[in-house]
Amino acid sequence: MSPSVPSLDVQRVVRYVTPLREGGSLPGIVESDDLGTYVCKFRGAGQGLRVLVAEVIVSGLAEALGIRTPRLVVLDLGADIARYEADEEVQDLLRASIGRNLGVDFLPGAFGFDETSTTPDEVARAVLWLDAFTANVDRSWRNPNLLLWHGDVWAIDHGASLYFHHAWSGGVTDPARFAAQPWRVDDHVFADRVPLLAAYDTQAREALGGDVLADVVARVPDDWLDPVPGAGDPAAVREAYLRFLRARLAGRAWLPGVDA
Repeated sequence: MSPSVPSLDVQRVVRYVTPLREGGSLPGIVESDDLGTYVCKFRGAGQGLRVLVAEVIVSGLAEALGIRTPRLVVLDLGADIARYEADEEVQDLLRASIGRNLGVDFLPGAFGFDETSTTPDEVARAVLWLDAFTANVDRSWRNPNLLLWHGDVWAIDHGASLYFHHAWSGGVTDPARFAAQPWRVDDHVFADRVPLLAAYDTQAREALGGDVLADVVARVPDDWLDPVPGAGDPAAVREAYLRFLRARLAGRAWLPGVDA
């Protein structure tokens, strides 16, 4: 495991605090046995396990690129937590999520990012490059998925990335198609920084070289890697993700403002 991409600790949920109703998947604030407070993204939510996989992989890529993103843990949720929840919708979600869920470190006092926020070029270009590489469709001014915490910009909510895996129900698709798929920058929060990408591209690729991609994918828990036709066990599904990421990294057709 690369030192820049640590493995995920496993913590036990001891208390469900409150739901976060801004998003459709109904994440919740929980407390765990390490005395930490986390935003829990539940395995039983309607968006499914692949959203959790995308969160882990893209968060690891962000860390390798030097982008601040909250620490992730695996949250073990027991059946006893649902028993004390009065809200029936939340209770159903907790019951459907018994087992391993994703915990995102809660950043107390963080502010939402808006048009008045300023971002250094080195941060903006890294986030923009990452979103292009992972085909993230969810970082517009309507929903920037960025926070300001202690004066720094933090990237959150990467689940809308790596869309290719949602087409795997019939079998693993062709990595070459994802590798060549252009990414639309039109409504991205940092669309004005596209001219910075050409100079940054080599640095980003070097940061993701060596074993980094394999290390990032290795962080995903086995039981989140549902088998699909052509990839019947977690190791094979992991290898499929690696093929797609490596194919994307080998090309440049997806990067706005840069000749392929």
